[in-house]
Amino acid sequence: MEIKNKIFDEERAFYASKHLIIKNCKIDGPRDGESAFKECEDIVVNSTYLNLRYPFWHDHCVKIKQSDMTENCRAALWYSDHIHISNTNLHGIKAVRECDNVILNSCDIDSSEFGWMSRNVLIKDTKVISEYFMMRSSNIQLDKVDFKGKYSFQYVKNGRINHCNFDTKDAFWHAEDIWVTDSVLKGEYLGWYSKNLVLENCTIIGTQPFCYCEGLRLVNCKMIDTDLAFEKSDVNATITTPVLSIKNPYSGTIVVPELEELIIDDPLAKGEIVYDTI
Repeated sequence: MEIKNKIFDEERAFYASKHLIIKNCKIDGPRDGESAFKECEDIVVNSTYLNLRYPFWHDHCVKIKQSDMTENCRAALWYSDHIHISNTNLHGIKAVRECDNVILNSCDIDSSEFGWMSRNVLIKDTKVISEYFMMRSSNIQLDKVDFKGKYSFQYVKNGRINHCNFDTKDAFWHAEDIWVTDSVLKGEYLGWYSKNLVLENCTIIGTQPFCYCEGLRLVNCKMIDTDLAFEKSDVNATITTPVLSIKNPYSGTIVVPELEELIIDDPLAKGEIVYDTI
């Protein structure tokens, strides 16, 4: 069934609906009803304005395109699966949580606590503003994502990140099995307590990156304005730019063309520094 050019503001307006197309509609109004599409299946939402809370909970097979989820559209997608969102604004807090098989393409995301505890998530060609972005999620892929915020990718497991630009803080804390390529990571305290974090052809900017890491690898990376790097980490790295300071690497080998200061004041720090212009 297709519904066009209507306004819905009642509670659970389409509860348990199946095989539904909503086009050029508004989920908004004085009755302030929540959970418009709860427990739905095979739903297409196109060119629609969503201004009420919790619209997509416990849904299966949802497509949302060219739509607008306002800041009042809180907790928009929870406990749902097989979701495809394109050319859409997601501006409400906690927009995606505990979802599975999610694709976001060419979206604008301004949503604190976005993506928590979700699985199998692909985000492409998208701008993101968030705090605690993607926390405790797994099997994620990001391509051409421009991110600004704090505390991103904490406790994330299994990820591929390509051609992205991150302006962040405390990114990748406790993350496991993440591979980042051809990206820029700007921020403080990047990658602490991570396990099997790999960065290839990346630029790292900011103070005290990569401390207390296990299995850290940097391949052909630039490090700009980085000091007190690699403290108590197991690291193998090839760096192509001068580094301000490295402190107490526990194990592995760091190849660097120039180092202003090497700080070794821990007798357990056995990491090797190799000077090579590469």
